[in-house]
Amino acid sequence: MKLDGKLAVITGAARGIGREIAIRFAKEGAAVVLVDVRIPAETEQVIQSFSPNVLSAVVDIADAEAVERLVQQVHAWKGPVDIVVNNAGIITREGILDLTPQQWRKVIDVNVNGTFYMCKAFLPDMVAKRCGKIVNVTSIAGKIGDITASPAYGTSKGAVNTFTRSLARQLAEYGITVNAVAPHAIETDMSAEWSEEKRRNVVASIPLKRMGTSGEVAAAVLFLASDEASFITGETLNVNGGYLMD
Repeated sequence: MKLDGKLAVITGAARGIGREIAIRFAKEGAAVVLVDVRIPAETEQVIQSFSPNVLSAVVDIADAEAVERLVQQVHAWKGPVDIVVNNAGIITREGILDLTPQQWRKVIDVNVNGTFYMCKAFLPDMVAKRCGKIVNVTSIAGKIGDITASPAYGTSKGAVNTFTRSLARQLAEYGITVNAVAPHAIETDMSAEWSEEKRRNVVASIPLKRMGTSGEVAAAVLFLASDEASFITGETLNVNGGYLMD
């Protein structure tokens, strides 16, 4: 199995893409830490059906002290971490004229600061072992902006793309790879908010003429977290059906 014997921490693991990533990792032999602000018992049970090594941790990643406590919890459970997947994220739809400072700060706190806190907290494990994998889930909005979401969302995802490259350069000497996956048009709770007209227009704009699935994003994350991607770092992989080819 691709992740046999590995310990992986996955944020935003309660549903959607994060849940699917956790399932894929468990199937591939990883011990999995599910991190979210709420974790349904059903989610934990599903993942445990593939692996007995599952820990649920209710944590707000925008709280740096809570993330530090998470490190201690994970160490007490299994020890040092091999993989961190920063998938947790929030979105707001207000345009710039309606976006409040509070809404801006909330998106930045979770999407950017939370990613920073997670990396900062768990990187000592990887540096000590001189190996490790970080995979950040961003968005096409971080590359091209997004007229249907708040400018806070695209800004936050663009920041994480740059953060990914910066960490990749700084951590390469320790054998740690840092990459990102940038989805677009995926069947998730976020896309479920779209009108039927928007859905038709989005699908029409995609060369493959369909929406993507959480499983397809999870497969890309699994690849980057595995030894098969050992010579790839600093990349942001598009998972968008060909909408953006850069």
